[in-house]
Amino acid sequence: MAEERLQNILSHAGVASRRHAADLIAAGHVTVDGLVVREAGARYDAAAVAIAVDGEPVAAAEAKRTIMLYKPVGVLSSMSDPFGGKTVADLVRGIPERVVPVGRLDKDSEGLLLMSNDGELTFKLTHPRYEHEKTYVVEVAGRWSEEKLRILRGPVTMPDGYVIRPVPVAVLKEPVNNVTTLEFRLHEGRKRQIRYMCSAAHLVVVKLKRVAVGGVRLSDDLQPGEWRDLSAEEAARLLTTGQQERTWR
Repeated sequence: MAEERLQNILSHAGVASRRHAADLIAAGHVTVDGLVVREAGARYDAAAVAIAVDGEPVAAAEAKRTIMLYKPVGVLSSMSDPFGGKTVADLVRGIPERVVPVGRLDKDSEGLLLMSNDGELTFKLTHPRYEHEKTYVVEVAGRWSEEKLRILRGPVTMPDGYVIRPVPVAVLKEPVNNVTTLEFRLHEGRKRQIRYMCSAAHLVVVKLKRVAVGGVRLSDDLQPGEWRDLSAEEAARLLTTGQQERTWR
């Protein structure tokens, strides 16, 4: 593990915020290998030294890990289910780190679900102000028309009265047996948003698959229930993108 500032080590281990950690260090509450250290910016490898606060050992934070999971239909995007249903936790039991879902994907939907123990990445992907774009490929059943495309592009009013902003929607595949394949690119994340949008246009969702989040696409070689680690480049891309310019097709 790379060296990092002592105050950051304490913060990542959940001891205190970085500011409060700096105060603890300055006040002489923190020791490294038994010696009091008062410099918050002193750098250490948390895995190679013994750090304590008022004599209590501080466990090194586990290494950051983010995975790309292909969530199957019928699996809950949660770590547990009081009714005994299958959850994404069942699909990643071999991972020693405690990764949790970053956002949600409906039980009836499939596709890309990120899971992580990286607090910064999770915050940036779930906080509304960053507006990471999420892309979905959706098969809908019903008589198709350009008027329905206009309705889907919005704005659409949700059942709770919330008005969804206009959304880029494109036709990927023309109707076959009354089934049309569409692409939705969302910057909002209202629960069951696409299904309500389709209902407003008198269309029924047959299949809903999330294929991308913030410029990171679901790997073509992943099958439902499979996962892989996110590359460093992909993780960095997620941390540096957001509030992207919205464009229409």
